[in-house]
Amino acid sequence: MDAVELAYAGIARQARMIADGEVSSRELVELYLGRIDRYDRELRSFRVVLGERALLEADQADARRGALVAQGRAGGERPLLGVPVAVKDDMDVLGEVTTFGTNAAAAPATADSEVVRRLREAGAIVIGKTAVPELTQWPFTETATFGTARNPWDTRHTPGGSSGGSGAAVAAGLVGAALGSDGAGSIRIPAAWCGLFGLKPQRGRVSVAPRQSPWHGLSVYGLLARTVADTALFHDVASEPVDGEAAGGFAEAASSPPGRLRVAVSRKVPFGVISRLDSDAAAALERTAELLRSLGHEVVEEDPDYGPDAIQEVLIRYLRGIHDDAAALARPVRLERRTAAMARIGGLLPMSLVRRSLAREPALSERMNGVLERCEVLITPATAQPPPEIGWLQGRGATWTLNAVAGIVPYNGVWNVTGQPAASVPVGFGADGLPRAVQIVARAGAERLLLSLAAQIEAERPWAGERPPGFS
Repeated sequence: MDAVELAYAGIARQARMIADGEVSSRELVELYLGRIDRYDRELRSFRVVLGERALLEADQADARRGALVAQGRAGGERPLLGVPVAVKDDMDVLGEVTTFGTNAAAAPATADSEVVRRLREAGAIVIGKTAVPELTQWPFTETATFGTARNPWDTRHTPGGSSGGSGAAVAAGLVGAALGSDGAGSIRIPAAWCGLFGLKPQRGRVSVAPRQSPWHGLSVYGLLARTVADTALFHDVASEPVDGEAAGGFAEAASSPPGRLRVAVSRKVPFGVISRLDSDAAAALERTAELLRSLGHEVVEEDPDYGPDAIQEVLIRYLRGIHDDAAALARPVRLERRTAAMARIGGLLPMSLVRRSLAREPALSERMNGVLERCEVLITPATAQPPPEIGWLQGRGATWTLNAVAGIVPYNGVWNVTGQPAASVPVGFGADGLPRAVQIVARAGAERLLLSLAAQIEAERPWAGERPPGFS
């Protein structure tokens, strides 16, 4: 396998290659450090690269594999042994400042976040931390402190956000997979705009410790990856059982057909959002519906009942969450003006209102999930529009920016309120050469079904072989 093919192989394949002795961990880390040095001056997908530390850990991983082979115990013990991954800069990595995209943060982390600890325990190597918008609040990744992350498919455009650096890094072959968080679409949006698979898991599936209920339950942790198999492997390593279910089984689900499903397709946006669906996004949704029909699924047009209040419930927790994150910073006076305005708006929402919103969640979830009582999954556009150009909202105020982005990504945040799994699945490109995707929403706790269906789509319309021009 040549170096470019290896760079784009994804973590599941790379793990097998290291276990089989086809490549060493050091070779893989050196490959990625070279690509980061070559390409990331333009992309700015990494906030910090941990090169020396990653090389040391790679040597340790190779030595460990050698010892296991000598003992006849190679493979299985550490399923990600020697595989480099990246961590979004809203999660702790021991010894590094978790900046949240701002210079208002201060002290280095004294321990890894639990999800990072689990990846390390499985043998993974943290190669760096990826760029985010300030306080992870926007679906674009542009900051005064750390600069602008760019989309490798067209560097005039954003890779999305808030996991924008993670999306750009994986799409450009600078790392095999990267952690992301999703509070209102922040995994699914950059996955959609960078041509990747991005799963927002069930709330509680992946530990957010040491944080406690970020954005009052909206935000969860997950992965941006090249393939469904990569994400399934991650969840077998990092996930927890939910509601008494058995642990694991994600890789098995991703390699098993989903059976015949009843699939709802909807273009409807929640009440209160002004949005226009891009013609290429609409065509991608229709192509996906036709593909699913050809695979034997029953596909029907049916909308979820968002009611008049779904977006309101997103905003309450989102805005108050931004306020709380700003208040926890060491030097909040250093925040960008637009971020400070968002924090002030959030401060106008009392915690009593948040508590009432949390109390309303079961009723909202039941109403929105009515469509999933009649169908196994719901498919919508992943975003209403393709990735905007860099700087499109530069200089705009908080309210203007909030209204503008809501119309571009209207389909995502409502499923953070309900807490159930949803994924962005690549389905081709528009006439502009930029990726398009659909969002698949599953019932609570049904990530395995979602992975199975996404893998079926991937098998019919493989996307992982597509690479942005200029990054080979």
